[in-house]
Amino acid sequence: MGPKAKKKSGSKKKRITKADQLKQLQEEEERRQKEEEEARVKYEKEEMERLEIQRAEKEKLQKLEAKDLERRNGELEELYLLEACFPEAEKLKRDSRLLSQWKHYIQCDGSPDPSISQEINTFISLWKEETNETFEAVTAKSKLVLNLIEKLKLILLETPSYDLQEKNIIQYQGSILELQELLHLKFNIATEILLRQASTLADLDSGNMEKVIRDENVTVYVWANLKKNPRYRSIRFSETQTGFEIPRILATSDIALRLLHTRYDHVTPLGPVPTASQEHTSAVTYFGKDEVKSVEAAVSKDLQEEYKEQENESNSVHEEETKVDEQGGIEGQTILKEGLQKYTYPPETAEDFETENTFPPIEVMLEVHENVLFFENPMVARWDAEGKHWKTDGISNVSYKSEDRLITFSLDTFGPVTLIQDAHVNMPYQSWELRPLDVNKVLLTVTTVFTEIQIQIKENLCMLASIKLNNQKHSSILEEKWMTPVSFIIALKEAGLNIFPTGHSHFYVVINYKLPLVEVKAYRQMALLSSAFAFGWSKWNTVCNSDKVVFQVREHLPKEEPIQNPNWTLLMFNGDRAQSLKINESSDAFSEALKEETEFHSTLYHMVKDFASKEAMKKVRCSSCQFVDSVCHMLLSTRLLSYS
Repeated sequence: MGPKAKKKSGSKKKRITKADQLKQLQEEEERRQKEEEEARVKYEKEEMERLEIQRAEKEKLQKLEAKDLERRNGELEELYLLEACFPEAEKLKRDSRLLSQWKHYIQCDGSPDPSISQEINTFISLWKEETNETFEAVTAKSKLVLNLIEKLKLILLETPSYDLQEKNIIQYQGSILELQELLHLKFNIATEILLRQASTLADLDSGNMEKVIRDENVTVYVWANLKKNPRYRSIRFSETQTGFEIPRILATSDIALRLLHTRYDHVTPLGPVPTASQEHTSAVTYFGKDEVKSVEAAVSKDLQEEYKEQENESNSVHEEETKVDEQGGIEGQTILKEGLQKYTYPPETAEDFETENTFPPIEVMLEVHENVLFFENPMVARWDAEGKHWKTDGISNVSYKSEDRLITFSLDTFGPVTLIQDAHVNMPYQSWELRPLDVNKVLLTVTTVFTEIQIQIKENLCMLASIKLNNQKHSSILEEKWMTPVSFIIALKEAGLNIFPTGHSHFYVVINYKLPLVEVKAYRQMALLSSAFAFGWSKWNTVCNSDKVVFQVREHLPKEEPIQNPNWTLLMFNGDRAQSLKINESSDAFSEALKEETEFHSTLYHMVKDFASKEAMKKVRCSSCQFVDSVCHMLLSTRLLSYS
């Protein structure tokens, strides 16, 4: 047998006894208890530090709140002194209205003062007595008539409710209606005079009469069917894209057609006169019997429900009529001894015929006025004389070529037509900014889904500075035209640029609701500061509660060079307290935490005063009261804090 293998040293493990195991467990338990104790001590220390910080912050906030409360009366008294500019501006407006009446009196230019019933009634009576006026004479006179109507509307809109008596409202509205009806009658008489000369104006090719008369407020297209040739069913007025495609029955009838294309609305009934209890700005609507296309936000009860607005451009295609009580529009007329008679289409006795085949729709081609903007394809509406509103039935085959600004549609019957679009197509806004430009002059920029609108405000006037569509500048006839805020808002609405919510707009737009009192206080104080401070949209305004508004602000003196990345401060305001926020636009979450080294104030004026220069505050105190009032009017009209 060979030698036995030697056992390896250390191969046998040392056996752990129960005592060792017990000792090891005891050590682990002691270590665990020590770690827990250390963690507890650390937690208690951190909790004490946190509570101490909270206590210190609470104490600091209480001191700041107490300090704010202590100086609140003083700050509000100073604000009230600054806000005295608003009643002062109202006084200046009243003085301006009186001065305007005096200037008109001493001018002695022969035109009446529409606010004086004796003068306007005399003017209407004398014009009624004038007979056999041609289109040229009527269109020339229409400029004065439309100016008188515009003055009366502005009186109703601009005069405070406490200065307007009920009898004055009835008088002014009655004068508007009389002027509208008389203007319509004069156009009808002028058209009849023109048609009595139809044979001398006949076209050499077709043998029918075609006539186009243009004016800044109206374009008249007249066609007389002299030959009654069924082959001539397509009518195109020379040097225009406007015309008709008429059914055979009309092509063989002894009729004439007139398209009275106006830039004003004398069809939609007048809306109620704004009172102190109503909203700051109100949609303007007109009453009358004429052909129209208007861009008003609330033209009728029916359209209010459908939140549509009209283009301020009327398209009525009709034949001659002499009766004022006949509604304008596409109407057939025939000349008899007693004058023009209305041609009803389809005839009232058409029950014996297959109306759809015998009396097919009239196809109409219209050129849309270049000064009116449509952000979506427009809809065509016709006037319902019985219901006194616009409706879209009886219209088919609508086609709109935006590049050519040409709209084509088929119309079942004659009558006034208009183009409409969503009144709230540019709401809510995507962003906004209010920036000083010069002494008592600011630039308001409102950006929507479709456009960017820039409005300049100086003293008591407003002006459209620029429009951008698809990031490209778009020219407008309103640019460089200074107007009072009320006139300016009306003009923008009529051009299709509606950024002015009405009392019912929140039913059709998803808005960021804010308490009205908070909004009003914010707008008034922003207007007070606007000569030296820029204000801008903040995304956090949609996150905070409805009793608070959040926006950006920074000092911006007009002579400063433009800054690439300006340093904005975020302010939060609830109507009674203003504070600077610790967060900024780039923060991940919203917080109402107070910015370090800032305090609470009762007004925005005193809030910005903490970080503003002396020069900026001097400019604020020296602002014109009319300028501040105009800025406030525009902020209240656009309601940027709720509709952005």
